[in-house]
Amino acid sequence: MRAELYRHDDPETPVAVATWAGGRASVEPAGEPVQGLDALLRPTPVVVDDTSLRRPGAHGASLLEPGSGEWFRAALLTRAESLGLAVRFVAERVEGGWDPAQQFGAFEERVDRLTSS
Repeated sequence: MRAELYRHDDPETPVAVATWAGGRASVEPAGEPVQGLDALLRPTPVVVDDTSLRRPGAHGASLLEPGSGEWFRAALLTRAESLGLAVRFVAERVEGGWDPAQQFGAFEERVDRLTSS
């Protein structure tokens, strides 16, 4: 997962890039240094009020422990504002994928086509 952090007044220029890969979070400046950038992804729990994280019938905030993609997203979204930054999550290059125009042929042929890159 990849995220770009930018200033509200200049959304076209990222000031940092954060990545989540292999269970590790990292953030790198993409231009001018930003004070406090290293604290964005410190491995501490994040409290979020997200209904998708609750069990049925539960209410209130949820605590996300470090070590998951959900924690990575929540940490950036909740902590970037204190630095005067906004976050956008950027799609990375996808290998293969689904193409509705290629719905012909057997399943094995489609799997072979997707995996032969």
